Amino acid sequence: MLKKMFFANTRKPKGFLGKLMINRMNKGHANLSDWGLAHLKNINPLQIADLGCGGGINVAKLIKLFPNAKVTGFDYSKVSVKESQKVNDKEIKKGICSIVQGDVSKMPFENETFDIITAFETIYFWPGPLTSFKEVFRILKTGGTFMIVNEFDGVSEREKKYEQLIDGLKLYSQQELIDYLKQAGFINIILDHNIQKHWLTVLANK
Repeated sequence: MLKKMFFANTRKPKGFLGKLMINRMNKGHANLSDWGLAHLKNINPLQIADLGCGGGINVAKLIKLFPNAKVTGFDYSKVSVKESQKVNDKEIKKGICSIVQGDVSKMPFENETFDIITAFETIYFWPGPLTSFKEVFRILKTGGTFMIVNEFDGVSEREKKYEQLIDGLKLYSQQELIDYLKQAGFINIILDHNIQKHWLTVLANK
């Protein structure tokens, strides 16, 4: 029961257990996020959004990787927003970062706002996900890039236990993600699949 309560915080961290989960994810997903970020090459974005920003570590990495850009973190959880604000406090005060709370299926951003939108270990919980992908498409600039980085590729047998353990978790196969992205309007969809680790990075353009 306690284990199920703890892992429930992967969806929307709350309270003390939520903070523990955020710290666990920040450390446990570091190599995965570095692998994903390595796919963003030869671009000079000015506006970046990290959706489902969690504890804010990837926001910090994006700021370091793209020093000319303003980075916006976005998350459904109040706990995640507060933790992300702590991690990026100096950058927020400098005006190069902001952390916003909200629902990814209805985001408070203008059309064509961001050059790059990232989603690390989060789309499993998104409403739809077609509705959410259409919303990402709306706020992404024409020619911009949407990058999904998943620890689960929808193939590994060990993943199935997490769907039973975590309420609201939905894992997607590569083909399902491609189909949803195409339906949302994305083009030039590229997948990089680490077969041994079952990691998946998906890049899609508007």
